[in-house]
Amino acid sequence: MNLNKWLKEHTFHHSQFSDLTELIKEKEKQNITISLCIPTLNEEKTIGKEIVIFKSELMNRYPLLDEIAVIDSGSTDNTREIAKSFGADVYLSKDILPSMGEKKGKGENLWKAIYQLKGDIIVYIDADIKNIHPRFVYGLVAPLVFYPKLKYIKAFYDRPLAFSQGVRPSGGGRVTEILIRPLFSLFYPELTAIIQPLSGEYAVRREVLEQIPFPIGYGVETSHLIDVYNLYGLDVFAQTDLDQRVHRNQETRSLGKMSFGILQTFLKRMEKQELLKANTEFSTILRQFQVREAQFELLEYQIQEEERPPMNTIEEYQKLKRPAKTTKKTNTKKQK
Repeated sequence: MNLNKWLKEHTFHHSQFSDLTELIKEKEKQNITISLCIPTLNEEKTIGKEIVIFKSELMNRYPLLDEIAVIDSGSTDNTREIAKSFGADVYLSKDILPSMGEKKGKGENLWKAIYQLKGDIIVYIDADIKNIHPRFVYGLVAPLVFYPKLKYIKAFYDRPLAFSQGVRPSGGGRVTEILIRPLFSLFYPELTAIIQPLSGEYAVRREVLEQIPFPIGYGVETSHLIDVYNLYGLDVFAQTDLDQRVHRNQETRSLGKMSFGILQTFLKRMEKQELLKANTEFSTILRQFQVREAQFELLEYQIQEEERPPMNTIEEYQKLKRPAKTTKKTNTKKQK
């Protein structure tokens, strides 16, 4: 595939979809429902502002969203209370599909949202965004509404890495540029067209989400791209420039834990597709070091990237699955 051509045709800017009246008209014409899922764990500082903005602008003023739900991992601060007070539907992850047991991790929350929420499209937004704006939702949802062939829309944001003679290199964060992009370049060259593969904001059609497994932890975004690519190819993906995202940065040690989980997810898929054959079972212990009083101390972390099966294989989900909708044939915009 010509990646430059793909980038031109499948990369949008949120400003292309700022006419929310037109977007809602098209949504209603197609009889589409849209759910917003915000996965949380101790996000009391930012969750309230997110819900206020999304509810006031994208439910009350413009009826784009049909539900706003917080799926919480068991916060020990006031995240759930704040979210509920501002009008979100709030669920404890462990209370959803209790027959499947409780597991901790963001991926677990995203997976359970497929069961709990009703939308034909689910848009996932992280809870720690300081410069939250309605574009974080409509910029991702709109391509799915206007372009029926698209199935999975990723966000990317301004992350300038350097300035040199008017050229501004931009890409993902540290884990993306040091780990994911090199791995994709080796094994999935076409997926290198995704500018920020680890972004936590994306909108996906239910029919796609219910077919793929979900790592419960760090590997969920990487697994999505690989699994959806293997099912449908690159043409069902698109990405939207949301300009800038302000959030807290993680220290290098935390990024090491993230990378370790992602690698487990990646290697599982390499083995499954026979792109890589492993002779031994991989360790699930990450080793790091710290210095205390001039002495090096070994730290060991047990990180095992478990996965949930595709939701459409779960009996409870099969029982409540909604019948497929018939959509009216409409004229769609020509892609950028």
